[in-house]
Amino acid sequence: MKIGVLKENKQNEKRVALTPSIVKKIKKLGYDVSIERDAGVNSTFYNTAYEDSGAEIAAIDNVLKSDILLKINKPTQDEISKLSGNQTLISFFSPATNTESLQLCAKDKLNILSMDSVPRISRAQKMDALSSMANVAGSRAVIEAAHYFGRFFGGQITAAGKINPAKILIIGAGVAGLSAIGTATSLGAIVRAFDTRPEVKEQVESLGAQFLTVSLDEDGSSSDGYAKVMSKEFIAAEMDLFKEQARDVDIIITTALIPGKEAPKLITKEMVELMKPGSVIVDLASQQGGNCELCEKDNVAEYKGVKIIGFTDLPSRLPSQSSELYSNNLFHILDELTPNKDGILDINMDDDVIRGMTAVKDGSITYPPPKIEVSVTPKKPDEIAEPVIKADEKKSSVVPALISLALLFIVGAFAPASFMNHFTVFVLSCFVGYMVIWNVTASLHTPLMSVTNAVSSIIIIGAITQISTTDTISLVLSSVAIFIASINIFGGFAVTKRMLGMFKK
Repeated sequence: MKIGVLKENKQNEKRVALTPSIVKKIKKLGYDVSIERDAGVNSTFYNTAYEDSGAEIAAIDNVLKSDILLKINKPTQDEISKLSGNQTLISFFSPATNTESLQLCAKDKLNILSMDSVPRISRAQKMDALSSMANVAGSRAVIEAAHYFGRFFGGQITAAGKINPAKILIIGAGVAGLSAIGTATSLGAIVRAFDTRPEVKEQVESLGAQFLTVSLDEDGSSSDGYAKVMSKEFIAAEMDLFKEQARDVDIIITTALIPGKEAPKLITKEMVELMKPGSVIVDLASQQGGNCELCEKDNVAEYKGVKIIGFTDLPSRLPSQSSELYSNNLFHILDELTPNKDGILDINMDDDVIRGMTAVKDGSITYPPPKIEVSVTPKKPDEIAEPVIKADEKKSSVVPALISLALLFIVGAFAPASFMNHFTVFVLSCFVGYMVIWNVTASLHTPLMSVTNAVSSIIIIGAITQISTTDTISLVLSSVAIFIASINIFGGFAVTKRMLGMFKK
């Protein structure tokens, strides 16, 4: 089968669906690849690079005859009208909101696979183009904010005076939010982040940001991989927090968005009025109405000195990187669709990932797919049932203990006194070593070092008890054991401290 890659015709779109490096991988799956002429020029992927990778450069009419068509943006009605037969189109499609185009695709034996419908399950992460593009958008949002902010992000003390670091609030700690946090902290800004899901707190703090919370104990986690709609009380507390932060921060980046739904309004006109002149808001949800009340899609609005950026093409502003990531997502999907690596497409509707992203199968609309539970909220301690121990299990745990005691009694009765003395020392050293080192708090010591130091401490305690012996060989061996084990323990703590230091600002 032949794969055709179309040039993106959306305004300001610079990405391309397939890059030369991925063409080589796709050919190993048994496919021939045809690229529309100059499709990758805006991403700095030229025709010669595609030809060198084994792809054919062709005119659009020839590409449209391919068995499988790859795009990024959802197809126009004109492009849909040119699709027919047994063709398969893989692109962003937004079937939840793009219902008119979905109906037009219900013809012949056409197949439509939507890249924005990949379910958020662990196995599908390598195919999740929404996350890939959100990663790029989050990082680019910080760069756009820096451009319009007009000041340093990091603090400095110079001969001309002190420069305070910029304060940034990032609302939403999903893929885009975490990417924005990483970029902003690396530029030296003071970063704060908010999310309704408490489980992201550690991720936020590991990137050097402060995690903000409200006083209400409510979990925003859901079973579809996105944050759920919160209660009215939580939303009110959340808005009070944003209002308080608006007075203090210089930049706000909002990322709250669920595909197919209108973006929630989180930054009101009143909050914008509280921000200092020269402040910046970057709204990553502008495609679906925006999180900011004053956001204008694909435009930079200004209100009382505050700039509100509503660009929807942030991934396209880093076209080479975005194209490479999207191309990788496509390869993993094609790899899943080609189990025999024979260049024959197999749309297996029993596969949760393939079923989830299939909007049209053989000319029949299959959207929406069955719901997949992608995450489970952990039970609270009082909800966890006590384990039931059966009589057989109790019996099986008692028998080994009785056997051990019997063996110990036999050894004690017949073994020489010197053996029992050494055996007692060994048991005591194991116990003391376990209690002294093994139970060190994980945050202060890595698990690997804890285990290593536990063994070393056992050696030291055993050697100390033997160092007072009159036997020269035992004395020398005990001294050497103490010396080497001490090096291991102190070295372990030194390495751990150095590792933890890598995560400090």
